[in-house]
Amino acid sequence: MAASLIQNSLQLNFDSVLSFPDEGLVQMFKSLESTGLRGFLGCLSVLYEDDLVVLFADGFVRENAVISCVQGKFVEISEEQFAGVFGLPTEGLNSMDEVPKDLIYDARSVFSASGEPIKTSCKNKKMKIEFLLLNDILEKYVNVKAGSFDAVTHELFLLMTAIHFVLKINWSHILFDIFKDMVTKSSKQAKGFAAQICVLLKGAPDLTLGEAKTFPPLKILTIKTVGTYFAKNKSITAEEVSDEPPVEKVVKKAAAKRRQAPAEPVAKRKRTTVGRAAPTERIWRLDQWSKILNQFLLYRLRAPPSRGDKLRK
Repeated sequence: MAASLIQNSLQLNFDSVLSFPDEGLVQMFKSLESTGLRGFLGCLSVLYEDDLVVLFADGFVRENAVISCVQGKFVEISEEQFAGVFGLPTEGLNSMDEVPKDLIYDARSVFSASGEPIKTSCKNKKMKIEFLLLNDILEKYVNVKAGSFDAVTHELFLLMTAIHFVLKINWSHILFDIFKDMVTKSSKQAKGFAAQICVLLKGAPDLTLGEAKTFPPLKILTIKTVGTYFAKNKSITAEEVSDEPPVEKVVKKAAAKRRQAPAEPVAKRKRTTVGRAAPTERIWRLDQWSKILNQFLLYRLRAPPSRGDKLRK
């Protein structure tokens, strides 16, 4: 479980990424910062893998608080404590259904790589690189959904819209609800928030944690890692952002190749028969014999009478 916890966690170095040369990416990070997520995504922490595993294994929710037993001691994390440590806003949108429709309409063009309005549920590569990255951050490290995805959900599109237009978002309520789902045994919510939980555990009184490990450098967003992401995604082609299913693309490519290939004459197969001559051959022979017979009769009629004929007369 420890490996998946780290995989679904992120540290974002805002000071570093805000110096990135691309204006669109810088503006996206500024919007993310302005909505109040800097303290949460930017928290620096070492990892206590064994203690994280125990917290999720023994954790449960009671009266809007997460309770678990770590190193033989009970630890309680309330929403107020969670919000206070990371400086999360406690006012604003509690649900993305509250995002104004006119802003959603505008976002369909703002997010689009081609400039044409996109759907609120679309392929993520239809979006500009900065919003493609924003979608990845929200999907994998805020909503914490394990796996690989190539589509933007309607819910995430609305959340991206709220961030882009810097609407007030009650991150305290939204993020703590996700945290509660993580420790609820019947929930299918993936486990994450490794860096943030370690910060909370480290601040718990009279608690001695186990072995600490450094946070993986590749899981820290800096100007270098963002530059690598930017380079990999800037060469998106029109074919990759097409709505056509892969099978239809293959069929269309094959049809185009067939149209371009020169047409070759198809040799007609001759019909053959076994045991007797083909009808065309038999007709040719009858015609030949008929000609020969006619020529013979004409010859006989024109020829002078023979000696034997004269004697009989």
